[in-house]
Amino acid sequence: MANEQRRAEGTPTRRRGTALESALTDAAWDVLVEQGYHGFTYEAVAARAGTSKPVLYRRWPQREDLLIATLARHWHPLDLPDTGSLRQDALALLRAINAKRDRTMVLLHLKLADYFRETGTSFNDLRSRLRITDQPPPFATLVDRAVERGELAEAPRSERVVNLPFDLVRHDMLMAIGAVPDATIVEIVDTVWLPLLGLSPHGTQAGH
Repeated sequence: MANEQRRAEGTPTRRRGTALESALTDAAWDVLVEQGYHGFTYEAVAARAGTSKPVLYRRWPQREDLLIATLARHWHPLDLPDTGSLRQDALALLRAINAKRDRTMVLLHLKLADYFRETGTSFNDLRSRLRITDQPPPFATLVDRAVERGELAEAPRSERVVNLPFDLVRHDMLMAIGAVPDATIVEIVDTVWLPLLGLSPHGTQAGH
C-alpha cells in the first residue's frame, strides 16, 4: 500500500483544459521576458513547458496567436473608478496604471520591439487586441460619464484628446523605465487634459 502511494505521488498529473493552457502561457511568458520576441518560438516555449510543439500548434496555429494568448493572461483590465468627479476618476485611474502596469508596460515595449517592426503595428494596436470586452477605452468611459452627469459639455472630441492622459503617462514611464512621480500625474490631468476638455482643475467649466 505504501509503495502504491509513493508511486502515485511520484506520477506527474496530466494537465488538461484550462490548467494545461495556463501552464503553457506561463511558460510562454517566461520565454518572452527572458528572450524577447526574437526568442519567442514554439521550440523554446515547448521546451520550457515540458511538452511538444504539436501541443502548442493545436491551440495556437500562428505564433501571433500564442503571443496574444500569453499577453492576455498577464494583462488584466483595471477597475474603472467612479467617484462622481472626472478629475478624481482620471487621477485614480492613472495612479492605478502607474502602480500596477509600469513594469509590464515597459517590458512589453522593450521585449516586443521586433514584433511591432515585423507586423507594422503599435502598442495601441496591441492594447486594442488585448481588450477582452467590446467596451470603449477607459478614458472614453470616464469622459462619457462626465457628460452624462452634466459635468462636461457634450461636444466632438478626438480619440487623441480623450486618451491623452494615458499616452503621456506611458511616455514618461518609458523615459523613466518605470513608474512616474505622482506630481507628474497631477500635472498631466490639471494643466494639460482638463483645460483641453474645457474644465478647470476644480471641475468647473472654463470661464465659470
